[in-house]
Amino acid sequence: MERVLVTSPMLDHVAIGTGKVSDGWQLFGGVLGGAWVYGGDSPGFWWGQLGFAAGPKIELITPTSSPDSAFLERFLTARGPGPHHLNFIVPDIAATLHGVSALGIEPVGVDLGSENWKEAFLHPRDAYGIVIQVAQQSGRPPELAPPSDLPSPGPSCAFAMVEHHVNDLAGALRLFSGVLAGVVVSQPDTGSGPAAELRWENGARLRLVQASPPAGRGDARSGAPGSLFFARDGQPFGAAELSRVAALSARLGVSLKLSS
Repeated sequence: MERVLVTSPMLDHVAIGTGKVSDGWQLFGGVLGGAWVYGGDSPGFWWGQLGFAAGPKIELITPTSSPDSAFLERFLTARGPGPHHLNFIVPDIAATLHGVSALGIEPVGVDLGSENWKEAFLHPRDAYGIVIQVAQQSGRPPELAPPSDLPSPGPSCAFAMVEHHVNDLAGALRLFSGVLAGVVVSQPDTGSGPAAELRWENGARLRLVQASPPAGRGDARSGAPGSLFFARDGQPFGAAELSRVAALSARLGVSLKLSS
């Protein structure tokens, strides 16, 4: 698989931390049609990604019980399974980090030593309630055979939108639009507060919703993950599928909204 040339930042995937990746395979693969893209071992965790008919990918990450697993084990102990980070692939990580710093946000975990993968992270307290990973990737991605417990993909779905609730919508737009290049395509009335929907060149969409009452602990940059929206054309979700989605999403700590 060749790496696609990235000319502008894009929302590449949503990572979900879990101690049991098989639940994710069943939900995002077996029901929602995600197909294996690639995955591999990283220090302290194993990860694998599924792609959909449109939109960003889903990445499942699970600790590997090594000393480097502490960050993910702390997350799972404190919060349980659920959305861990949003990943943005960028063409020039130095330029992106310069823009981040201009907002008064100090990146952490900056690692620019590899030719193929350079990365940095924004802490949730600075990034509106969720870890943001920015990465510059070149060369061929890792190749790994699909896991043996990954089912055949169900009917094709689009990963239509990621929702995130924020305390400061204007501030969040300065990060997600101003620095991370999301284009504001609408400002819908969600019924729960002002909102803005952003889109990237790969079709990924992010809806930022002004929390009311304020999300998190009330500081300006707090926030909380919202729902993940999936859409299926031409084949309604049946009662058995909806029941399965409800059970699996509860075990994974994610909120899903489905349309067909």
